[in-house]
Order: sequence, then structure tokens, then C-alpha cells
Amino acid sequence: MKTYRLSAAGRRSTLVLILSALLLAAFALWSLISSVQTNYAQIQSLSMGHVLPALLMLILLVATPFLIWNLLEEWAATYRTDADGLSFESLGISIHVPWSVVVGLRPADDDNDDPLDTILFNQDVGAQIPNPILRFLHRQTYGARSLPVYPGLEARSELLAAIRSAIPA
Repeated sequence: MKTYRLSAAGRRSTLVLILSALLLAAFALWSLISSVQTNYAQIQSLSMGHVLPALLMLILLVATPFLIWNLLEEWAATYRTDADGLSFESLGISIHVPWSVVVGLRPADDDNDDPLDTILFNQDVGAQIPNPILRFLHRQTYGARSLPVYPGLEARSELLAAIRSAIPA
């Protein structure tokens, strides 16, 4: 059994992204509060110049926790390969799939510096997550039939080679 985790450089990058997301949320909250602080006389004369920025900041405040969850899941991700199949664990999520369920690998982007690949499955692997909140968050990020292979993994190319060699023909 071989285990793959985020490298030290990958953890640093993820930490910087988490801190950036927290700063973005703080800015959005501050901007939202300052844009809605009006008195009664100003309420009657609200224009799109007041409403649109407030809505944008509200959307950022709603979306930022999903981003932070995704980054935390990446931070704690562990992949394991063995003769039986592939396992993924992170923050209370435990998914094990036999090799017969893995149908392929797809590059998620063309970035040569930080490539992101996706493992594709022929069935819903999110159903293995018993906690409904974790299952919802995981499916919102990756979908029901895929799993990312993060760019910052140690021995990432070795993991990809193991997956490619185990995919049934």
C-alpha cells in the first residue's frame, strides 16, 4: 500500500490560498456593511450603484466558505493505492473504490506549473460519505463521479502512473 499526501510546498500554497480567501471574506463583509449603512432618507434614493456592490459582496460572502472548505479538503487529502483499488481520505471523508470503478484520468487544466487531473468513475462515489453535509460539500466541489489529483502532491506522477496502469482496458 502506497500513501500520497500534499508536499510541504503544496501545503504552503494551500495555506496562502486559505489566508487569501479569509481576507477576501473580511473585505466582502466590510464592503457589504459599509454599502448598506444608510439612513431612511437615503433608502428612498438607492440606485444600482448602491445595490449592485452590496449584492456582489453578499455573493462573495456566500461563496467564500465553499472555497475555504475545498482548500481545507485539499490540505488534508490522502490517497492510497493497493491491489484492491484507490482510497481517498480527507476531513471525515473516506472513499474507497475498486479499480473496476475507475474509468480514466482527465486533465482538468492546461497549466504546466500546477497541473490538475481528475479521476473519473463509472458510479457515484460520493454515496460512500455518510455525513450528509460533508457529502453535499464534496459533491458541490468535485461532482459525484470524479475526484481531483491535486498539483501539490508528493510523488504525484507516481500516483498518476499507478492509476493509469490499474485502469481496466
